[in-house]
Amino acid sequence: MITGIGGFAGSHLAEYLHTIGDVEISGTLSPRGSAANLAALGEAIGLHRVDLMETASVRTLLAQVQPDAIYHLAARAAVGASWQDPAGTLHNNITAQLNLLQACIELGIAPRVLVVASADEYGRVRPEDLPVDEDTPLRPVNPYAVSKVAQDYMGLQYHLSHGLPIVRVRPFNHSGPRQETGFVIPDFCSQIARIEAGLQEPLLRVGNLEAERDLHDVRDTVRAYHLALEHGEPGSVYNVGAERAYAIGEILERLLALAHTPVRVEPDPARMRPSDIPRIVSDCARLRRATGWAPRYTLEQTLQDTLDYWRERVGQELSPPSPTTQ
Repeated sequence: MITGIGGFAGSHLAEYLHTIGDVEISGTLSPRGSAANLAALGEAIGLHRVDLMETASVRTLLAQVQPDAIYHLAARAAVGASWQDPAGTLHNNITAQLNLLQACIELGIAPRVLVVASADEYGRVRPEDLPVDEDTPLRPVNPYAVSKVAQDYMGLQYHLSHGLPIVRVRPFNHSGPRQETGFVIPDFCSQIARIEAGLQEPLLRVGNLEAERDLHDVRDTVRAYHLALEHGEPGSVYNVGAERAYAIGEILERLLALAHTPVRVEPDPARMRPSDIPRIVSDCARLRRATGWAPRYTLEQTLQDTLDYWRERVGQELSPPSPTTQ
């Protein structure tokens, strides 16, 4: 069972698990959530519209599905949005996971659970901390990161206190097709696609281009999730990253080289976050030792696929509606 199955990473995880075969996949959507990202899977998955904030609804769902494994991906994931609504981010991310784990205890079931935390927990890393391994001190600098620290340690607590076989992961920045705006690569790609289509002046507004981020493809991320849950040690936590850093300015330059039309770049103060981290690089040796995982997608492929995805989305906006039959 995948919570947040209709989202960015959730839909890619569902597709990946489907390719493995011999597995029954179900997932949760919020009551008003879209299933558009799951169109390619058709009837191959079972969908449940459930508000994970409702304790009774979560308990009923788990009693019905009786999952062998839970990938808990549902969360408010945008750092920028967490500054606008810190209370909502904390309440949503903590309570949804608490309801899931508590329902397992009350029902007497013990599925393997993947708790998806975040590399944002490491926060303001110092130069001497790099590359960041799982023992690096946590210094969160935004409300989203604090919510993920809580999810991370809640997973550890339920393993230690109740014996649930919970594995935790701390993914670093990942991108790819279907990622919504609010993150740097889809923000760039959506603007370039709109410029190419004539829907926006040839001006791309940007935030901090000097920050360096450890970035990998979401399709590598979800493969790591599966391997970590299958082969990871319950109670342990694993970094998932590229083990190298890219400056945001370098990513922008690569995308502009893929654009079909010249684009000007202009700083946008509204896109500058109150607390930014200059540089972060992951150490994923623990995950590699446990699972043999390594990224397969290049940054070039990720950027090309994401830009093509946004070109298609913008093209759909421009397409006239299909005629209706009376």
